[in-house]
Amino acid sequence: MWNATDPEESFRNRVIWWSAVIVGAALIGVGAYYRFRSPQPAPAQTVQAPVEPQQAAPQTPVTTPAAPAIEHPIPSSSGQGTPTTLPSLDGSDPTMVDALTKLMGQPAVSQLLVPKAIIRHIVVTVDNLPRAKVAADLRPVQPTPGQTIVNQQGGTTVLSQRNYARYTPFVDAVRALSMKSLAALYFHLYPLFQQAYQSLGYPSQYFNDRLVAAIDSMLATPQVQGPIPLVQGKVFWQFANPQLEALPAGQKLLLRMGPQNAAVIEGQLRKLRQLIVNPPN
Repeated sequence: MWNATDPEESFRNRVIWWSAVIVGAALIGVGAYYRFRSPQPAPAQTVQAPVEPQQAAPQTPVTTPAAPAIEHPIPSSSGQGTPTTLPSLDGSDPTMVDALTKLMGQPAVSQLLVPKAIIRHIVVTVDNLPRAKVAADLRPVQPTPGQTIVNQQGGTTVLSQRNYARYTPFVDAVRALSMKSLAALYFHLYPLFQQAYQSLGYPSQYFNDRLVAAIDSMLATPQVQGPIPLVQGKVFWQFANPQLEALPAGQKLLLRMGPQNAAVIEGQLRKLRQLIVNPPN
């Protein structure tokens, strides 16, 4: 969705923080049932046989569910093995800014990066990309400048091709990134990414698996031929096609960028996926 009057798209302006705390409780009641009979006089020489105690039913052992299996483990030689060399999660911003400056250059970092809680914001954004919305206040990059540009075609509002140019600085920075160097940085700092992910409420899940799932979601973005019709909601532009409007946030972002920009992003995502799923030994 796009804001017709505000420079932000809806996935960055409408902030709905999805969090769920699931608590399960089970109570098992065991009841004993007794049969009462009115007393009867026993015959004079009758001897009652001793009642044999009932054997307790065998008890099923209680087992603790196993933690979900890790689908895409990262190299054991990464930062996990040297935690003492890493900063704390809350103190990691200088390390990230310095590392990203070496990878992207000072101008790109100054223009694009939000230098606050970088790892936490990356983790939140990755977790939200396959969902309906991305938390705008927790994004690691600056808002796309300018307003959404639309055209009128025969009474229909469509997304203008001129709108795609708004994403040029971001796409150029991603195009210039070495995915091999980015993956190496990610592996080195992975304990911090995992810590940030667990703090979201996933204590037994693995962030690298979520990253791969987010990449796969974006790579599944449908290709749309021709102009994309829009409709005006109460405040925001929306895709006129309900199927497009129902897409995950990451896929709608690629559609807003335009096919050429999306091709650059998807190409880099494929390289990164290959590196984090099949890392070099």
